[in-house]
Amino acid sequence: MVGRIITSEDDIAEGAAWLAAREPAFVRAMEATGPWPLRRRADGFEALRDAIIGQQVSVAAATAIRGRVLGAGFGAAAALAEAGEEELRACGLSRQKVKYLQALARSGVDFDGLRGLSDEAVIAQLLPLPGIGRWTVEMYLIFALGRADVFAVDDLALAEGARLLLGLEARPKRREFNALSAEWSPWRAVAARGLWAYYAYCKQREGVAP
Repeated sequence: MVGRIITSEDDIAEGAAWLAAREPAFVRAMEATGPWPLRRRADGFEALRDAIIGQQVSVAAATAIRGRVLGAGFGAAAALAEAGEEELRACGLSRQKVKYLQALARSGVDFDGLRGLSDEAVIAQLLPLPGIGRWTVEMYLIFALGRADVFAVDDLALAEGARLLLGLEARPKRREFNALSAEWSPWRAVAARGLWAYYAYCKQREGVAP
């Protein structure tokens, strides 16, 4: 079962109102941050390609490398699959990322078909791919497929946002965070947007880049 798909700011507002009615702390978050962002992007090969390119580098570096990959004509899966390692290395990719990207390009994943699968079925298809961890798949579910009830308990910014918003003594660990976020179902992906926004707001108040 696919469940609710987030497609617009109206969906975010509906989810935020639902959350605020059940957890007063989200009211405080909205008052501090304003409306939470939609942050949807197109699904498909390119979304995961860019996720791999962006691993463990700054946003600026990832943007530059992506630009070189596209400029060299290796943006599409077929071209990337056939490219030579040194050609891709010349774009600024590490050997490990070349391996990951070519494995993705050669995987034969039916990205259109993923739209009709349950969250767990999508995870089962994508998680075995080299360089694709659970967090990356969860980001794909939230921002590329628009799933409304996905949450990333291993995301440090989410954990810190929850600590700050809910007044916790420490960042919640995986099991605690799973239990906590379960209370926000079926709008966990909206709760995540709220926590990311609140985390960024708090860091900006402290004069620290989020």
